[in-house]
Amino acid sequence: MPRKTLIVLISFVIHSTFITGASAQTLKTRWASKVSSTTPLPEYPRPQLERTQWLNLNGSWQYAILPKSQESAPASYAGNILVPYAVESALSGVQKTVGKDSILWYKRSFTVPANFKNKNILLHFGAVDWQTDVYINGKHAGTHQGGYDPFSFDISSLLKKSGVQEIVVKVWDPSDEGPQPRGKQIIKPHGIWYTPVTGIWQTVWLEPVAPTYIASLKPVPDIDKQSLQLAVNTEHLQPGDQVKITALDGAQQVAEQTLDNASAATLNIAKAKLWSPSSPSLYKLKVSILRKGKIIDEVKSYFAMRKISMAPDQQGTQRMLLNNNFVFQFGPLDQGWWPDGLYTAPTDEALRFDIEKTKELGFNMIRKHVKVEPARWYYYADSLGILVWQDMPSGDLGNRWDNRPGIYGRATDKDRTPESEKIYRSEWKAIMDAVNFFPSIVVWVPFNEAWGQFKTDEITKWTMEYDPSRLVNSASGGNFHPVGHIIDLHNYPDPAMPEAKIFGAKQVLVLGEYGGLGLPLDGHTWQQKDNWGYQSFKNADELFKVYNGFCDRLKDLIQHGLSAAVYTQTTDVEMEVNGLMTYDREIIKVPAEKISAANKGVINSK
Repeated sequence: MPRKTLIVLISFVIHSTFITGASAQTLKTRWASKVSSTTPLPEYPRPQLERTQWLNLNGSWQYAILPKSQESAPASYAGNILVPYAVESALSGVQKTVGKDSILWYKRSFTVPANFKNKNILLHFGAVDWQTDVYINGKHAGTHQGGYDPFSFDISSLLKKSGVQEIVVKVWDPSDEGPQPRGKQIIKPHGIWYTPVTGIWQTVWLEPVAPTYIASLKPVPDIDKQSLQLAVNTEHLQPGDQVKITALDGAQQVAEQTLDNASAATLNIAKAKLWSPSSPSLYKLKVSILRKGKIIDEVKSYFAMRKISMAPDQQGTQRMLLNNNFVFQFGPLDQGWWPDGLYTAPTDEALRFDIEKTKELGFNMIRKHVKVEPARWYYYADSLGILVWQDMPSGDLGNRWDNRPGIYGRATDKDRTPESEKIYRSEWKAIMDAVNFFPSIVVWVPFNEAWGQFKTDEITKWTMEYDPSRLVNSASGGNFHPVGHIIDLHNYPDPAMPEAKIFGAKQVLVLGEYGGLGLPLDGHTWQQKDNWGYQSFKNADELFKVYNGFCDRLKDLIQHGLSAAVYTQTTDVEMEVNGLMTYDREIIKVPAEKISAANKGVINSK
């Protein structure tokens, strides 16, 4: 972390006003009024693996917050909560903080649709923060740890033969008082730290499947060989079963292969249409399990043909390449927070809105900052055409920065406990497994600014080996190690870059954060006073003059080897007013056409 950035951070932390998350939430988005009280977020939640039958369990559940010492389910509940909005959010209808000493309980009933008969029933959770136990009709279905990855349980054996079924969900989340990944959540929000998110925050749903079914797909394109490697993960495949894979461009079949008891196929995609932000071409996939010629299970999916790589330019400086060409990657730091839903966008339209506006503003990339989004967000990134850098949510913070002369952006690797290390490794793998399907993701970011950073070389090398199809940015913003594909500097407010002579021969040079130009707008802020930005302005004209000057500076840095830049940030978030949009998404602070022209000027300057 640059020394002047550290000074700015210390200043706002000391002088910020501490608030409770619930008391601050009066700001709403336009989509809050469109939230259904019976079935919020009704859209199919898993577009990368789609079946026709499913049952959405979002809606009104009962809830109770009880002391952690009370392990058994409550005899009575405190009231109703709207799932899947976190209990601290306004949209949940509860808006209460839970904390490490309490347990959040949920309860609801449902009936199994008649057309699910003779199928195995999977209960899916898009995400629950953090430790979850699920009970069906009083029997334990399973336990899950992790606040950002989807999980499911086969509840077939726990269901009654007919009639009303009962789900009880038990959640414990220590927020910033535990070692688990939690991103920007903190019990006492201030500065760059926001309201906690506890419990269910993505869609809950039921899915009927055959005893033998397709569990996941992992497509890996190779544009140089004009082929697609497709891994098909199945459950309970029997001898003699076949897996049939069909690739289509619209309605036209472009490849087909049938596997006999195999889990991976290589499809030839001749004259492939390459995916890019300017041309986000997607192919369709249909995958079936056949038994004696009969379809046992079938899913719809998609893939893209694109390549992310690096290679030296004529000056010997490593450049980040998209489809074998240098494309300067320029986008905002995207926190993915909402004033009414916190981690959860009020509606699917709202979820899509931020990506649409990012494209409208002339960017071609988003850095998804210490948060993981629902699958539909990545589907929109794929279909609309935006490159994504995916952060691992931070946790177990507390590294010590080394500011001795001659030390460049270094901090000590944190000495984490065995439990903390295990949690990190498990959740990072689970997150990668959950979202590696999506072609828009081109960079993995295991650590941010030494926030809980540990065993950097080992974690980075593991990430590179686990997914060699993408680039790895080991430590965005500091604690630099000679490992990973990317060296990433944070500098506020003006643009800067890592030293090309020191790093450029082996690593891609990027500016992982800069900007933070603040402009509070009355009636559109989370709180009435004590709002802040890294640099504050009184009007949009003043802000844009500086923003445009930063764009001119980026053009110069590109000539000296810079491959990407990330501007802070997409929207205001709680106390921060350094967004290009207000937190409620009502106002783009500078006319979109002016920002777009400046941004496209940067991207096209090379």
